[in-house]
Amino acid sequence: MKNTITYTTCPVCDSASIKFYDHIKDFSVSGEAFDIMECKICTLRFTQGVPSAEAMAPYYKSEDYISHTDSKKGLINRTYHWVRNYTIKSKRKLIEKTSKKSAGALLDIGAGTGTFVSEMQAAGWQVLGMEPDDTARKIALEKYQITLQHPTFLFELEDKRFDVITLWHVLEHIHKLQDYIQVFHRTLKDDGYLIVAVPNYTSNDAEHYKEHWAAYDVPRHLYHFSPKSMQKLMYLNGFEVISVKPMWFDSFYVSLLSEKFTKGKDDLISGFVRGMASNMQTLKNIQNCSSIIYIIKKRKAN
Repeated sequence: MKNTITYTTCPVCDSASIKFYDHIKDFSVSGEAFDIMECKICTLRFTQGVPSAEAMAPYYKSEDYISHTDSKKGLINRTYHWVRNYTIKSKRKLIEKTSKKSAGALLDIGAGTGTFVSEMQAAGWQVLGMEPDDTARKIALEKYQITLQHPTFLFELEDKRFDVITLWHVLEHIHKLQDYIQVFHRTLKDDGYLIVAVPNYTSNDAEHYKEHWAAYDVPRHLYHFSPKSMQKLMYLNGFEVISVKPMWFDSFYVSLLSEKFTKGKDDLISGFVRGMASNMQTLKNIQNCSSIIYIIKKRKAN
């Protein structure tokens, strides 16, 4: 197939020791199926035969792809909006607590329709938001009067500009993974923080739903991280993971969507029960959570 990417080595650690994991369907948009591979060394899973960056746009064109449309259609999307109103404030508090700053310079990658950028600006932060999707940028301008930049502007930024760089469920979408991480290292202040939230395929809900686990979200999710693979990615690029935080609501949201993919219809009760079961496992170990927030700093030179 034209305009697709076939990996011969792991996108994180460059090992050629990779194996087939599963064949997973795009339930949200295209109905196509994609192979998931797994690195035997760092345990990253990644989608094989993904569309190139230039060919990916059609796979985001759906009213169900909520981060780009702000759709409130259906039970799951309405639930998403209700939860987001709470989590946006939680993210701001996490940033302020982590950075020990009430204001500073922040870069948000994959800003969607600008809700988080708006929250941080209102709190006094100088925020640069970047978003590749034209529709999402238009909504951000209309709804919040925020002008989001295209991510190509990232590579023009000056060194050591930001106190905090955030990616909320974005890193798994980025084609130039290593290039982006290196730019984050260059543009982050030496005492700054990189905050990355991604789904966790080692979670209880991922194990339960298997090929119907909504957070595989192929082909939009190019990479499927485990805690081990995230630590390896950051270490190889001069960072270190200093702590992890659970995203409690993601277990419910992902389980609701996974129930829909499994049964072909919404099942609020089953989704809630599975989400609760996943979170109970997270109480034993944060690294069992459906999604994890990684708090990351530059590694000090030896």
